[in-house]
Amino acid sequence: MRSDLIDEQTHQPYPFRKKLDTSRFGKRVLVIAGPTATGKTHLSLELARLLDGEIISADSVQVYRGMDIGTAKASMEDRLSVPHHLIDICDLADSFNVVQFYEAATEICREILSRGRTPIIVGGTGFYLRALLYGPPEGPPASPEVRKKLEQDIEKFGTEALYERLSSYDPDYSQTINHRDRHKIIRGLEIISLTGKRVSDFPKGHSKLPLTDFDFHCWFVYFPKEILFSRIEMRCDEMISRGFITEVEELAQKGLRGNLSASQAIGYRQCLEFLDSPRSNDDWEHFVWEFKKASRRYAKRQFTWFRREQLFRWVDLDIHGYQKTLEMILQEFESR
Repeated sequence: MRSDLIDEQTHQPYPFRKKLDTSRFGKRVLVIAGPTATGKTHLSLELARLLDGEIISADSVQVYRGMDIGTAKASMEDRLSVPHHLIDICDLADSFNVVQFYEAATEICREILSRGRTPIIVGGTGFYLRALLYGPPEGPPASPEVRKKLEQDIEKFGTEALYERLSSYDPDYSQTINHRDRHKIIRGLEIISLTGKRVSDFPKGHSKLPLTDFDFHCWFVYFPKEILFSRIEMRCDEMISRGFITEVEELAQKGLRGNLSASQAIGYRQCLEFLDSPRSNDDWEHFVWEFKKASRRYAKRQFTWFRREQLFRWVDLDIHGYQKTLEMILQEFESR
């Protein structure tokens, strides 16, 4: 089954390109990253068709069943046409962390390669992708109980107060992170709480060299922010029109609020707050605004994160378009 990309200007499918012979590609693994709302799903489907590939999701929320609209999962039709992995593997009662992702993704890559096919990693969760490329970070697994208490503290006292708490316990580590980096502050305090050790006592989380098990070919596709933000806002509106609020209502009945990670996901957190409000017109406008704002901020963080990742080639989709980008990725993948 073909999954052609559609030219956004002509609204016609791009010209057909012959499937490549992947038997000589060895340990090559393709990684397609980028901010939200860039069209990574469509691009990856076409690459999978041409490279006899299988797609592995590198999204920290798509692992949960039922979280479909808000995570922009590939459709069931697309998942039937191209094998997808690490989607819908957890219930809301389950926890899922970066170490589990690393272990699962590396094993799936090996299985795909053993079948003579191409693993294609797709997603925007930088922490997960970095673990895949360099190995998982050191430290204990996350504790939902400890994490929930720290989340409550940061809501009550503020990010700067918890940063100060972290600084008093581990001044060396605190100097290496931004005083507004909520995730790293909470993770640092979590490690200290669980182990009684400072974060700086542990070996650095990642090697500077990629793992040698695979030959990674990494791409970051994006639109300039002025275009991207417009696409993000349109996608938020589309998600709402497709029934996002009903999805969150149903998930709330199944225990969404009890899953700290899932309930804090962009869109879901804002929607839960709306559902808990009187749901007036002002509440509705506030929800939509906060949903779009959180999505834009997430995209900014994705840009910041991947600028530090030297393995990734950046492609401006506004300049090159999807077809040229597809050809660039294929040419590089074939030549190395």
